[in-house]
Amino acid sequence: MSLSDRLTELGITLPAAAAPVAAYVPVVVAGNLAHVSGQLPFIDGRLVTGRLGEDVSTEQGYAAARACGLMILAQLEAALGSLDRVERVVKLGAFVNSAADFTDQPKVANGASELMAQVFGEAGKHARSAVGVPVLPLGAAVEVDAIVALRP
Repeated sequence: MSLSDRLTELGITLPAAAAPVAAYVPVVVAGNLAHVSGQLPFIDGRLVTGRLGEDVSTEQGYAAARACGLMILAQLEAALGSLDRVERVVKLGAFVNSAADFTDQPKVANGASELMAQVFGEAGKHARSAVGVPVLPLGAAVEVDAIVALRP
């Protein structure tokens, strides 16, 4: 089954790949690895902003991380022409805009991680970091980047 068919089966429609907000490119392919720049969470066309542990709940953060994951997939599809070129998700880096006492960054990052496993199966299971930070670009609640292995 193609990844396009898999997305349809899961009821997932990818967003349009977002344009960079600064001086970088969304995806760089080096050898058999695709490095995806940090993606911000857009839900229904609106950026999810705020700080976990203050004005954003863990559940809202999870949804924001999932939205970042969807944008990672959109960027990969735009850069590669097809998600079928993805062999394995190697690593995700999740950055969570967090209050000083918020410690559920891993639960928030699961939004992106569980999406990758849902879409790619075993090949979607990856290494990961989930880091609390005091601020993110544009006030985003979450940002996620990725390293993905490509089929030869």
